[in-house]
Amino acid sequence: MIIALGVPGAGKTTVLKSLKGGYQIVNYGDLMLEIEKKEFNIRDRDEMRKLPIEKQKLAQRLVADCLAKMHGKVILDTHCSVATPSGYYPGLPFEFLKLWKVEALVYVTADVEELKSRRENDPTRKRDVDDISMHDSLNRSYLAAYSAFSGAPAVVIYNHNNRLEEAVAKFQALLK
Repeated sequence: MIIALGVPGAGKTTVLKSLKGGYQIVNYGDLMLEIEKKEFNIRDRDEMRKLPIEKQKLAQRLVADCLAKMHGKVILDTHCSVATPSGYYPGLPFEFLKLWKVEALVYVTADVEELKSRRENDPTRKRDVDDISMHDSLNRSYLAAYSAFSGAPAVVIYNHNNRLEEAVAKFQALLK
C-alpha cells in the first residue's frame, strides 16, 4: 500500500486520478462517510470532522479493518490529520497503521496561498481557510511520525497551480 496524504485543497485526489499503473485508489474519507451516514446520520464529508472524536475513532477502526483485508496494489487517499473542534486528530493512528504493509507515504501539498485560494473557490465543499500554514506544518510532523513508525519512506510532492503534470510525474516515478 502507498498512502497519499495532504491537507484539504492540496489536490491529492486530482493527482491520483492522473496516475497510471494498475493501482486501486481507495479514498479513506469516502469509506468513513459511508459508515458515518449510516451510524451517525451525517449528510456530507464536511460534517465528518465535527463529530465527537470517539465516533470518528469508531469509523476509522471499521475502515482500517476493511483496508487490512485488501490485497494487491493499493493507493490510499487520506489526510495526515483532521482539523476537528477538539484540535488536530491523526488521520492514521498507529494502531491502524500497523495493520497495513506500507511501501511509501506521499505528502501532497502546495503553497499556503494556493491552498487558501483552492479552498475558497471550491463550491462543492465547506472548508476552513484559517490556519492552513499550521495544519500543513503539523501534517509534516505527522508524516515523519508515520514514516518512523511504519518504516516506510516519506516523500513530499508539491502540486502547484498550473503544474499538475509535474506533481503527477513525481508521484508516478514512485510507483513500481
